[in-house]
Amino acid sequence: MAIELRVHNRHGDRIDPVPFLVTVGLAFMFALSFGPMYGLSYGLSLAWSVALSTLAFAGLTLGAYVQLVRSAPPIDAGPLPPGPRFERLLYAALGVGVALVGLTLPLL
Repeated sequence: MAIELRVHNRHGDRIDPVPFLVTVGLAFMFALSFGPMYGLSYGLSLAWSVALSTLAFAGLTLGAYVQLVRSAPPIDAGPLPPGPRFERLLYAALGVGVALVGLTLPLL
């Protein structure tokens, strides 16, 4: 029995939910695996560290929903040209790189 996710953008068109699910999975991994550890290193209690990490995860999930689901282009918009796609990929790679460097700062 297959599970079918029916996700629609603001235009009512069905979209592929996989990019959103992958982004939310990565947000969960980063927020709730690194967040409590860094909260504890900054002197917060475990409860506050987990609560703030969960809040960060919720914010990242909301941002991913708005960007990848709600603002998804309509079906009849056609494919995105390669220039903007490469630019978005470059910015995403830079963002992940900055996040990883930022995660190492408390370890110095």
